Amino acid sequence: MKQTKNRKMLVYICTAGVIGALYTAITVLIGPLGNAAIQCRISEALCVLPIFTSAAIPGLTVGCLISNLITGCLWQDVLFGTLATLIGALGARLLRRLPYLTPLPTVVANTVIVPLVLAYAYGAEEGIPLLMLTVGVGEIISAYVLGLALYFALRRNATYIFRY
Repeated sequence: MKQTKNRKMLVYICTAGVIGALYTAITVLIGPLGNAAIQCRISEALCVLPIFTSAAIPGLTVGCLISNLITGCLWQDVLFGTLATLIGALGARLLRRLPYLTPLPTVVANTVIVPLVLAYAYGAEEGIPLLMLTVGVGEIISAYVLGLALYFALRRNATYIFRY
């Protein structure tokens, strides 16, 4: 019995690690899109993974933290950007029975938090409402459009991919 519990914990940690590594790799490899006028961090498509496994919550959070550290973000962005991802992942897990709403917490958390970071930490002069619009559009593209496409691509095989 204890072996089974240890095995489940090991698989959980490995799954979280793979998701975090994937988030980081996508962010670093396709980084310039995440810093454009309409910020579209392609790795945010992974925000639908909490539908399939709770291991996605620490995976996405740590992946975002590492991505923000690697890409040279200011400490405020590292802290609050990671918090936005954590909030989005927790919300996605809570909404897992409503897949079409699963990306919504990620979109909302990032649309509210990231523009404040851009304005106050980086001194962006565009104004918070415009920043909310541009970040929100990028989140809709990455989290909703790409995220739901990922969901539909994975849903048939999810029981094989995320079983434990």
